[in-house]
Amino acid sequence: MAARPALRVCARALRVPTCRGVVSTRQFSVSCSRLNASESRGEERKTHFGYETINESEKQSRVAGVFTNVAESYDKMNDLMSLGVHRLWKDYFVSSLNPGATNPIGQPQRVLDVAGGTGDIAFRMLHHSHVLNGNPNIHVTISDINPAMLEVGRQRSLSLAAQQQSSLSFLEANAEKLPSSIPDNSLDLYTVAFGIRNFTDMPAALREAHRVLRPGGVFACLEFSKVDRFPLFNSVYKQWSFSAIPLIGQLVAGDRDSYQYLVESIERFPSQEAFRDMIVGAGFEVAGDGYENLTGGIAAIHRGIKPL
Repeated sequence: MAARPALRVCARALRVPTCRGVVSTRQFSVSCSRLNASESRGEERKTHFGYETINESEKQSRVAGVFTNVAESYDKMNDLMSLGVHRLWKDYFVSSLNPGATNPIGQPQRVLDVAGGTGDIAFRMLHHSHVLNGNPNIHVTISDINPAMLEVGRQRSLSLAAQQQSSLSFLEANAEKLPSSIPDNSLDLYTVAFGIRNFTDMPAALREAHRVLRPGGVFACLEFSKVDRFPLFNSVYKQWSFSAIPLIGQLVAGDRDSYQYLVESIERFPSQEAFRDMIVGAGFEVAGDGYENLTGGIAAIHRGIKPL
């Protein structure tokens, strides 16, 4: 508990003031024209897989292959890659959302944790609500496109208290097109931690988040980000990422390629400002900068509220 205020102070101290940029309508028009021209020629849309450019139709299966390969060692590797700091980020992320502090009248607080297969965020949500806030009136659904990651979460959930297990469900689903079992305006909180950078179509996933949240509901994302404002720190961080992490993956998990992809996917993820603008573009409102840097920007928390 004592670490959380300290981390909060550290996070605030490291926040980077930002200015909103102006998007050129001419540039947008040219980009759209090129995209429409490609589609009219019957060419498949492209996306990235790490540093590799591939057809959009390939990305889902290739990302699935990565996470199937790393599912069993995922949490151990997170500890080694971040020197355990990811646990502090996740603790702070959940405590800042304060699940269980309030409830909609006559129903439980409904939370969807997307790309949450192993349960790291969902289990923290349940503990915070049930134990810290003394409020069991919450239901958390762990959603993941990868059945291997969900199976790890199901096995881990067996160690939870029975009351917490009863507040938990699992859903295999694509975040870019959520199933009809999650109707419009049905959720109070949508979370995604260290997952959205792997989506094929992030804007589509953000629009789905907006659709399923009730007015006043919160979108919250914890994701790796940029430390470009601190050049020396950035240099050391990138050296560690591209040299050490794939090597650790090879030594610990026997899988260098999957962890090479994960490092490259972090590097390709939009800047804090660009991702904030994507959230706004999906229809959310943001307060202040729209994000909060953690550890100098290695990770960032983004929040958006669906307008009333």
